[in-house]
Amino acid sequence: MDALRAERAAGCANRTADGPFDRFIRDRIERLARSLPPDGREPLRLAYRLFRDYAGLAPGERARRVAAALAVLERWGARLRGERGASGSGAGESHPAHPISARGPGSDAPGDLAPDTPLSRLPGVGRRTAQRLARLGLTTAGDLLWHLPRRYEDRSRWKRIAGLLAGETATVEAEVVEAEEVRTRSGRALVRATVTDGTGRLEVVFFNQPFRLQQLRPGRRLLFSGRVEEGYRGLRMDHPEVEFLEGDDDVPVHTARIVPVYPATEGMGQRFLRGLAWRVVGPLAERVPEILPSALRRALDLPDRATALRDIHFPPDEERLEAARRRLAFEEWFVMQIALARARGQKRQLPGRAHRPDGPRLARFMASLPFELTPAQLRVIDEIRRDMESPRPMQRLVQGDVGSGKTVVAAWALVKAAESGAQGALMAPTEILAEQHARRLRELLRPAGVEVALLTGSQPAAERESVLAGLASGAIPVVVGTHALIQEQVRFADLGLVIIDEQHRFGVRQRALLQDKGRVPDLLVMTATPIPRSLALTLYGDLDLSVIDQLPPGRKPVRTVWLRERQRRRAYDLLAARVSAGEQGYVVCPLVDGAVEENGSGEEAAKAVKPWAEYIARRYPRLRVGILHGRLPGAEKERVMSLFEQGRLDVLVATTVVEVGVDVPNATVMIIEGADRFGLAQLHQLRGRVGRGAKEALCVLVADARSEEGRHRLEAMCRTQSGFEIAEIDLRLRGPGDFFGTRQHGLPALRVADPVRDAGLLRQAREAARALLQRDPDLRLPEHAALRQEVLSRYGAYLAEARALWS
Repeated sequence: MDALRAERAAGCANRTADGPFDRFIRDRIERLARSLPPDGREPLRLAYRLFRDYAGLAPGERARRVAAALAVLERWGARLRGERGASGSGAGESHPAHPISARGPGSDAPGDLAPDTPLSRLPGVGRRTAQRLARLGLTTAGDLLWHLPRRYEDRSRWKRIAGLLAGETATVEAEVVEAEEVRTRSGRALVRATVTDGTGRLEVVFFNQPFRLQQLRPGRRLLFSGRVEEGYRGLRMDHPEVEFLEGDDDVPVHTARIVPVYPATEGMGQRFLRGLAWRVVGPLAERVPEILPSALRRALDLPDRATALRDIHFPPDEERLEAARRRLAFEEWFVMQIALARARGQKRQLPGRAHRPDGPRLARFMASLPFELTPAQLRVIDEIRRDMESPRPMQRLVQGDVGSGKTVVAAWALVKAAESGAQGALMAPTEILAEQHARRLRELLRPAGVEVALLTGSQPAAERESVLAGLASGAIPVVVGTHALIQEQVRFADLGLVIIDEQHRFGVRQRALLQDKGRVPDLLVMTATPIPRSLALTLYGDLDLSVIDQLPPGRKPVRTVWLRERQRRRAYDLLAARVSAGEQGYVVCPLVDGAVEENGSGEEAAKAVKPWAEYIARRYPRLRVGILHGRLPGAEKERVMSLFEQGRLDVLVATTVVEVGVDVPNATVMIIEGADRFGLAQLHQLRGRVGRGAKEALCVLVADARSEEGRHRLEAMCRTQSGFEIAEIDLRLRGPGDFFGTRQHGLPALRVADPVRDAGLLRQAREAARALLQRDPDLRLPEHAALRQEVLSRYGAYLAEARALWS
């Protein structure tokens, strides 16, 4: 042990005072082994293997071999000390882990292996196998290198047969005593073998695999990993994983280690994928360029990239696995934050418009408000004021929970722009939401003398042409619209402020297209879908963040209850009772078979709402019921919403088109059918449509919730009213890749990093990215060449759309 530590301290130079270290240590191990009984020599044999080709290895690989040998011998010594102090035989104790064999991953891979090497060139990958790999997105060796395990099975510690227990999963090293092929009564072929390790016997059984008889020759030593069962002949393993350990070059890949489990496809077993990765990962990892500066790696105690890639696939132990995961997660965050900071910096360098200080129009606007603004609203308005009066363009995200008053903040910004002679445009994801915004903004901006126009795809041609002409001439100071705003024929006289509502419904390209219609306009992004700060930094790292974290005073929480489907009648009786008291309500229905409303047909949307409207009409004939879904003609949607707002409809049966923007204070009840089919954030948004007045509101979730995740969502809805808490729970349940779908934002999916688990790493990566770009904004220094290439490889499309590509 001291000799190994001395070699490590000397930088693994393979030198001692008496000659090469590898010869010295092998001689010491052999002498020690001769002093032990045969059944106690196995750990020494494993340590001996590590130094067979030590002289020809690079220093980094030598260091890994020394560390592995120390681990084997330290665990062996601890076991011996434990056995000396124990009264029993210790037959059931775990053995130390097998280290990676002397050959290591990739030792039999092609010598010219490169990231673009087709997998079809590898031995054992024929045309049909290549097609199956392609279904997983794997066509090259580089694809396989980044096809990371989704989980691991710890087979690294194995037991003696005498210590096995029925029901456990274990690994044993044993010698075949006898093997035979027999037929069961049903005619199935069965290979049965008896194996021993000197402490006991174990039966291993394989069905319909006659080739196993040739493998299980008496006298052969093998590793077996599997579930232990109680058989009529004693303990038994059915279909265990098998590894052969006859020669010094045999490599335990599938047993006696922490084993990776990969995303797979039909006809593609784990053993094949694992074996293929074993051949590719080692040599290819060495050829992948390091992208993190060495000083940064040292400061954060991160392994180099090659080591991390080897260890994430084939970890020697849990500690090395966590270090590899941490390194690759940080790398992902770091590259992403470089791209986001680059986009942000590009926008900051552009000359913007410095809007005038607040004038009489803003004074009239503030004086006309029928309510006091909350301290949070005033704080965010101050942040927007500073941005808009600065000569640099504003790039700000405003987050606020349902009902926190974002629309008033947006109205203030629009008046501020108009007071400087600039035009403002607000883009919403749906026509219903755009119409709602237009109506609300007309009310708010009328006292300030600011006209508001509406532009949507379903407008009559004459009305549309009039709006287009007003925008081009500058006669219209504010326009609210849908994607219609980014069409080529839409031109502005002087667009100075762009507001994007419900930003997660748009991609970075749509945002850029609308901004392109002005000369570097200010950008204000709003969302009523609370986003955990860690994810906001991920998706919107190119924006400053403002949070409206207070609700207006007097706003009562919405009482939320969950009823099973057999209790549905109670929900509708409550709705009918509220209507009898002069109130109104919503019934929200999921689309049929998971259809997407924006892409679906009117028939699909009608199928979702019509049965429930008929159910209400049948059971409660006095209720006045309206139907609303996204595929209705624009004029019909407007008519239905107008009737509901005027109180001429009691119940609105709708799809999720009412998720955002609909504001009817007299609506106090919402029934959500099939509630377990909605995401948690969407349920919270829907609930926000009620409780907007002084009366107590009720949200009833109707679902049987057959999945555990569905139950967690509904329980969370009943437990909390906080949108930010809802967002954190939703992120944990659904995972970062599915929270909004990062591809919608022009960002590639995360492979390793997790915004909840790795929030600390994200903050470190953000700070490190900013510091590096201050020193080298264009990544032109030679030591940053590989980093620059990685950023362009992963984020080139995003940077191009954000107009932030390096020249």
